[in-house]
Amino acid sequence: MSTVLYETPGPRAKTRNRITNIVVIVVLVGALAWLINRMYQNGQFEGRLWRQFQYSSIQQQLLDGLLNTLRAAGLAAVLALLFGAVFAAARISDHKWVRTPATLIVELFRAVPLLILMFYFYFGNIQFQLGLSPFWAVVFGLTLYNGSVLAEIFRAGIAAVPKGQREAAYALGLRKNQVVRLVLLPQAISAMLPAIVSQLVVLLKDTALGFIITYAELLYVAKQMGGRLTYGFPYIPTYIVVALIYIGLCSLLSLLARYLEGRSRRRRKITGAPPPMTEAPDAAHTLDADDKI
Repeated sequence: MSTVLYETPGPRAKTRNRITNIVVIVVLVGALAWLINRMYQNGQFEGRLWRQFQYSSIQQQLLDGLLNTLRAAGLAAVLALLFGAVFAAARISDHKWVRTPATLIVELFRAVPLLILMFYFYFGNIQFQLGLSPFWAVVFGLTLYNGSVLAEIFRAGIAAVPKGQREAAYALGLRKNQVVRLVLLPQAISAMLPAIVSQLVVLLKDTALGFIITYAELLYVAKQMGGRLTYGFPYIPTYIVVALIYIGLCSLLSLLARYLEGRSRRRRKITGAPPPMTEAPDAAHTLDADDKI
């Protein structure tokens, strides 16, 4: 079936799509083979460059860097979600004196590059003796930037719920905070979940900027390991290992998002409706007998 935005391809279009996909795969495989061959010719697969990873001290350094990355990303993710929820609620407020400052704050921190935010907290701490470690400079920078993006994701997800749902809830006598909490959010969560997890993946990868302000996260540790003359400056092998670790972490987050999304879809399919509203019946009982249908 065809829709306004998409027309189902016919036999010829499907054949063209298959040929295009095969060509793209061949080109990508060829580029990867060329890259591996160039690395081999330049001696990047020599045993001396990879020998360091067999030592427990090197493995412990990588583990410490990974834990520091997860610590900063985990705390920043929680704070960013709270920041996004609060400012999304403020942005949809009926009060202009609440909505306007929230909009300005969200747009400001979305526009400022993340690295500048980290510099602000790091060098501001050095100049004014604020008592902040590089860890907190990374966390606060990640929180402000990603929290502002998440605020827009929350606001857009709530606005995407059909208008009739909101009107029906108001007709039952629910207040606005009840409408948002009991009607709009449960339906918007499923739509927002992929975007939320994608932003959390971005947050996890952005912790790598902390190496610029000397925070001992995974990339900072890799930079130190790659500069060791004893093993022939193994920058490329070290960065390959670190890249694989980042890929594994981001893949786990993506799998978690798919699991939660699939579980939400199964629940809606079984119940045939959004999650029940616990306070809606109480609000319905407040209607007069003549107003009930």
